[in-house]
Amino acid sequence: MSTVKRQQVFSVGNMARMGILTAAAALLDLIPGIPIFGNIYKLDFSMLPVLLGTFSMGPVEGVIILGLKCLIGWAHSTTMGIGKLAEFLMGLMMILPAGLIYKNHKTRKTAIIGMAVGTLCMIVGSIIVNKFILFPFYMAAFHMDMEKILGMVTVAGVDSEIKMLLLVTGPFNLIKGVVLSVITAIIYKPLSPFLHSKR
Repeated sequence: MSTVKRQQVFSVGNMARMGILTAAAALLDLIPGIPIFGNIYKLDFSMLPVLLGTFSMGPVEGVIILGLKCLIGWAHSTTMGIGKLAEFLMGLMMILPAGLIYKNHKTRKTAIIGMAVGTLCMIVGSIIVNKFILFPFYMAAFHMDMEKILGMVTVAGVDSEIKMLLLVTGPFNLIKGVVLSVITAIIYKPLSPFLHSKR
């Protein structure tokens, strides 16, 4: 990171906005999510402040807000922090493409394209993260076998890990990405005066 960019990121105005957005994300993280396809995947809205910060300030600031949100969430994690690590990784997969695409041409169209690309990256990333991090963790830490994990979903015909990943994990993150993108697109402009305030 260049000296100029570092000064911009850690300016008083930016730090104040990052602090407020981090607090908002942490509070939203405390609200129980909406179960989708069973209790194993829940839709929450704590990524909204992260996306708002990414679009208004930049990808670096978005990563900082995401990291702080997950770090704060670590304190009330029920998965020894592994869930928050997975959340951080999947969050990165959404905000980095979205932020980088929007950064170079700041229009509503590029924001939508960025969130669409970010959603696709999050879908692929979620399959990888669940396969190699979350599922092995649940099986080791909670002495669960794959059959018990499969029993936590309500989608008919899901009777193997690959079906779980393709028919539950992927679609859930598609729904999550679309919902977050639509809400962000709706609320970004009304909140723009605050998000771009230099004070």
